[in-house]
Amino acid sequence: MTGTWISTRAWLLMLPLLVVMTAVIGWPLVDTVRLSFTDAKLVGTEGGFVGTANYIKMLGGSNFQRALVTTTWFAVISVAAEMVLGVLAALLLNQQFRGRAALRALMILPWALPTVVNATLWRLIYNPEYGALNAALTQLGLLDSYRSWLGEPRTALAALIVADCWKNFPLVALIALAALQAVPRDITAASLVDGAGPFNRFRFVIMPYLAGPLLVALVLRTIEAFKVFDIIWVMTRGGPANSTRTLSILVYQEAFSFQRAGSGASLALIVTLLVTILAAAYAALLRKAAGAS
Repeated sequence: MTGTWISTRAWLLMLPLLVVMTAVIGWPLVDTVRLSFTDAKLVGTEGGFVGTANYIKMLGGSNFQRALVTTTWFAVISVAAEMVLGVLAALLLNQQFRGRAALRALMILPWALPTVVNATLWRLIYNPEYGALNAALTQLGLLDSYRSWLGEPRTALAALIVADCWKNFPLVALIALAALQAVPRDITAASLVDGAGPFNRFRFVIMPYLAGPLLVALVLRTIEAFKVFDIIWVMTRGGPANSTRTLSILVYQEAFSFQRAGSGASLALIVTLLVTILAAAYAALLRKAAGAS
């Protein structure tokens, strides 16, 4: 009886949250599913039922396929770079040196900046007329003339990846730094006495303590990178020549720029399904890692 009452009380306490979540998330999701099976416009008539035509059109279209490739490249390269930079920064900040506290505080600054501010800052750095990057490279003799880094399809995506890495690698560094604090000092001292070099000490002593937290960081950053919208929209709006158009940009353009609410809803659900599959795969990987440990 006591257990039943506790369970009932817990559900009653959660009821306001469940009602709010149903109103804020549940109904819009149901309405999006309904829209995805129609040819409704953003402004105008409700549209008629078209079945799975929107899904077939989106999945078979070259725009979706190219955006999927762009999104995958962006997510894989940016997350890989952030993981490497984050671990290196954490290893550096875990050492004892003067000014370490100030450097730790400064490292958080890029991550703490709003994404719009970060994107605007990098747009100024990449500016083809007065950008700091062009000025530095020409003064060093690495460039003969200023380049439009965001205006050339060959360099635009790489420029966006650099901006995204600069903003988000501090998150990985903070997670790794917290994990490094848990490494017992007597184990590292014993490895030094045994003559272990830096690489072996990192691989066999430090990495086991970093593996779990880094996997969590990998999950968070991969999902966020796959859903990326704001930094790309502010810096390039998916251009030039759609070379930086990701899936989230394509959803926005389909639903709001082209005002095709039906096909935009179907595309949004496709992206949601892809992210859900990715999250489920990572969740299984986390459970496997937790079971192994």
